[in-house]
Amino acid sequence: MLADVPMVFILVGITAYTVLSGADFGAGLWTLVPGGGRADAAVTRDHTRHAIGPVWEANHVWLIFVLTVAWTCYPVAFGSIVSTLAVPLLIAAIGIIFRGTAYALRSQFADDEERGVRLVESLFALSSVLTPFALATLIGAIATGRVPVGNARGDLVTSWLNPVSVLAGVLAVAFSGYLAAVYLAADARRLAERSLVHDFRVRALVSGVVAGALALAGLLVIRASAPTLWQGLTSGLGLALVVVSALAGVLTMVLVWFGRFGPARASAALAVAAVIAGWAAAQAPQVLPGLTVAQAAAGRSTLIATIVGVAVGAVVLIPSLAVLYSLVLRGRLDTAAAVDGAAAVDGEAAVDGETAAPGAAGRRSPVRGSKDRLAGAFAVATLVAGAWLLVFADPAWAHGLGAVALIACAVTVFALASRPAGELAEAG
Repeated sequence: MLADVPMVFILVGITAYTVLSGADFGAGLWTLVPGGGRADAAVTRDHTRHAIGPVWEANHVWLIFVLTVAWTCYPVAFGSIVSTLAVPLLIAAIGIIFRGTAYALRSQFADDEERGVRLVESLFALSSVLTPFALATLIGAIATGRVPVGNARGDLVTSWLNPVSVLAGVLAVAFSGYLAAVYLAADARRLAERSLVHDFRVRALVSGVVAGALALAGLLVIRASAPTLWQGLTSGLGLALVVVSALAGVLTMVLVWFGRFGPARASAALAVAAVIAGWAAAQAPQVLPGLTVAQAAAGRSTLIATIVGVAVGAVVLIPSLAVLYSLVLRGRLDTAAAVDGAAAVDGEAAVDGETAAPGAAGRRSPVRGSKDRLAGAFAVATLVAGAWLLVFADPAWAHGLGAVALIACAVTVFALASRPAGELAEAG
């Protein structure tokens, strides 16, 4: 039983990464094909970049979490997987690096530098398609038993380039585009961008139909290529979870049709979670052919230490991510919109005959400005003090004080970042 707990952590991490980073990858897909709707292609690309900006880096926490727990708690299985599936893992790593580089470089080009803009946007889009495809082929390889136990015992090519793995990769790309379309439609609704709402609603419906068709085709391919997996998916808990996923997918389509994008996010996440849980149920108790979860697990002390570490880390990580996502969903990080709103207020004042001083909309009140400066200075001081105490001090009490200082710094920064959009506009 103890050996199963880290596996649950891994499945939760895979689900979170698929739902959150999958939507980010899908946003990259829509930058590759931004035209064909009511909104201009440039406007569509700007909307996708704006939507993923605050969270795309944070979402990779889940991938790091999955890898860390896997190599710590199941070293034999992890070594077998990464040695046999080294090629798709390398492709995924290159895609993640290039995608991040392209996203960062995009802001360095002015809109009139067409060649540079086109290059980095194409690199970002292609990396966003290649990465989920490569990662999904890993799941297909493991699910069909093409990864034997041992160092590089499986075929480096056919282990991940087979009908089930390729279809899993294509399905991952389609589902990423579907998730992104739902999320981007909800963001466009919040920003009152009617053209974008219409475009991404249509994209969500079309990509949802495509993803559903690919999922049905995947079941037929699994029946022909992986009978053991097919048996697990069509009986017992595996079948129940497949049904849950299908119902959640249909519900999501209905919600998108009626423009209920908020609930559609939750039902889409449920559909993904049910698919991953169904795969785990169909394959249980084996991780790899001839290797069960209990046999693959590390020693008892390692498992207990990992479980305790994850529990303690979750106390900090989960609230932090919850704050980040709540700020994004409530529009608190829409600084561009806030500045536009401030400009509009300034214009209304001029129309009413009130002459505003130059830059008045960007000035803070003396009291508020003083508090902001003090909070900023406190954040910097606690950051420096906490880092110094943790790195250079020896006593345990100093390390504890350093940790408290860093937590205080994080809380202060979150407090500053979570100010309402109107106050952000006043702060310039």
